[in-house]
Amino acid sequence: MASPHYPDGTVRALLQTDLVTEATRAALLPRLDTSEYTPQFFDEATYELLRAVAARIYPQPERPEPIELAPVVDKRLAQGDSDGWRYDAMPPDREAYRLGLGGINQAAQVLFQRPFGHLSEPQQDQVVAAVANGTAPGENWQHLPIDRFFEELLAELAEAYYSHPLAQEEIGYVGMADVPGWHRIEPNQLEAREPEEVKP
Repeated sequence: MASPHYPDGTVRALLQTDLVTEATRAALLPRLDTSEYTPQFFDEATYELLRAVAARIYPQPERPEPIELAPVVDKRLAQGDSDGWRYDAMPPDREAYRLGLGGINQAAQVLFQRPFGHLSEPQQDQVVAAVANGTAPGENWQHLPIDRFFEELLAELAEAYYSHPLAQEEIGYVGMADVPGWHRIEPNQLEAREPEEVKP
């Protein structure tokens, strides 16, 4: 079954209205900025590795310009932010990312004798699949729980993707326009500002 499709521009239009708080608008509008990002935490090579990994976990072939997910991770780590908890088997986030991304490159070297960024997309997918199923080779995985790392990576990239206004438009989400509250809460009811699915 095809995924529902919603009209383009819905969230971008709402962000210009009083239906969105100033704080929400200030958080979301910068995410539409497509200017080149300079990494603040990772060195250039590691940042490009994260970009390449993110592009295979969340490929976006339908978009002329993909939503960049790596800047969200890089900014968070640079600022030292976290969600306030971590698995007791995991090191702090900065160390986890250094080990985990290094482990991905080690796996690429063992499996294909080249770094991850030099592999074809099908080869990159094989490396990501090996990390996802916990079979990726590499010294770093002796020091980092591979399953927990992939779970954390997947969750953070998903959060970064769906917190972007263009991804929210894609799924018809307008929860950011919450100033008037929500009154039509029964099944199959929509507020006037909620987009309706476009039927083919």
